[in-house]
Amino acid sequence: MNKSLDQQFMKKLAALVFPIAFQQFMLALVSASDAIMLGMLDQGYLSAVSLAGQVQFVFNLFLAAMTIGASMLAAQYWGKGDKESVEKIFAVVLRISFLVSLVFFTGAVFLPEQVMRIFTSEEALIAGGAGYLRVVGPSYILCGVSQIYLCIMKNSGYAAKSSVISSSAVILNIVLNAVLIFGLWNAPRLEIAGAALATVTARAAELVWVILDSAKDGRIKARGSYLLHPDKILRRDFWKYTTPVLGNEIVWGCGFTMYSVIMGHLGSDAVAANSIANIAKNLISCFCLGLGSGAGIIVGNELGAGRLEKAKEYGRRLCRLSVAGGAVSGLILLAASPVILAFANLSEQAGGYLQAMLVMCSYYLIGKSVNGTTIAGIFCAGGDSRFGFWCDTVTMWCITVPLGFIAAFWLKLPVTAVYFIVNLDEIVKLPAVYRNYKKYRWVKDLTVKMS
Repeated sequence: MNKSLDQQFMKKLAALVFPIAFQQFMLALVSASDAIMLGMLDQGYLSAVSLAGQVQFVFNLFLAAMTIGASMLAAQYWGKGDKESVEKIFAVVLRISFLVSLVFFTGAVFLPEQVMRIFTSEEALIAGGAGYLRVVGPSYILCGVSQIYLCIMKNSGYAAKSSVISSSAVILNIVLNAVLIFGLWNAPRLEIAGAALATVTARAAELVWVILDSAKDGRIKARGSYLLHPDKILRRDFWKYTTPVLGNEIVWGCGFTMYSVIMGHLGSDAVAANSIANIAKNLISCFCLGLGSGAGIIVGNELGAGRLEKAKEYGRRLCRLSVAGGAVSGLILLAASPVILAFANLSEQAGGYLQAMLVMCSYYLIGKSVNGTTIAGIFCAGGDSRFGFWCDTVTMWCITVPLGFIAAFWLKLPVTAVYFIVNLDEIVKLPAVYRNYKKYRWVKDLTVKMS
């Protein structure tokens, strides 16, 4: 029995976690390519686009809430074999995501300078970031639709195909980055605007591909009748379980954005070093992120099928794997630090900041891996979506954000000391997360509670 369970678990890991992890890695490569290519032209370009990218970061928070909420319901209904309900959920989430995307598109295209002033007071960074936002704005609408398609593909047995589509779009984005930023092959040299245009083009290609793929037999489809007349019961259930997730994402994301605001007012060198550190952290943490996304689907499928003990055992295995994955990721980041510093192309002071930041990121990854697997994956799979909201509210808004502002603007501590303080959130959470996990409130069949 144990051998059979091991084989089933490894098969699910191979089918879900590894493709999603690879997809996360490819997505992080886009930010890395932007940073490397723009940094080759000017450190100011790197800093400007990094701060402008905070708009995409906040947008991704809403998308994350939508996809986690969709996965909570879709994974369990798919586990029950109820394809019709999955299509109805798809329609509900697609409508909401499109409206959210429209709001971000409007802000980026029509109010870019006002948006940039939230993150920095340096006029050169404001001008560069505003130019980027004006061009990249349409990508928010394209991304808002395509990511819901990809989410449903992952939850309906096509995780590998979703990874192929997303990764291909990333490769296209990177190639276009080089062509349009530097003006290769007789293309116009657009620099910052080129990076933005490459993103829009890649997102458009991704959306066309997912729509064509969904038209195939056996795929979950966006049916017009469900889009025009969404299922009221499923819409209510979606908001019931997604609202705490959305609150959690906003609380965590706005707190994380405050970190960028703090670093953004400590000078261009601090911004550039923080940008590279975040990119390196995101590249290395791809397995941890894939594990969190896959955990929600793996556990959710078992809960939906009524196999509660099996879901509990999978949860235990995923938690142990998250600790190991976080530790290995941290060691990889430390080993890669000399290479990152060599290719960062930063000033001497920014390079010194970056070296210290990478050390702090290495142990941060352990907390990020464990918390991502439990809070966003296992807990949400069983409908326990409120815990993350309260945990992040206390951790970030009562501890790390206030301490970060005090350290930066009142005590005027060194940049590296401020960075240390604002990166304590994932570590501070761990005791509360462990305690909540051991209560096993997430081991329940979520769909039996739906009307």
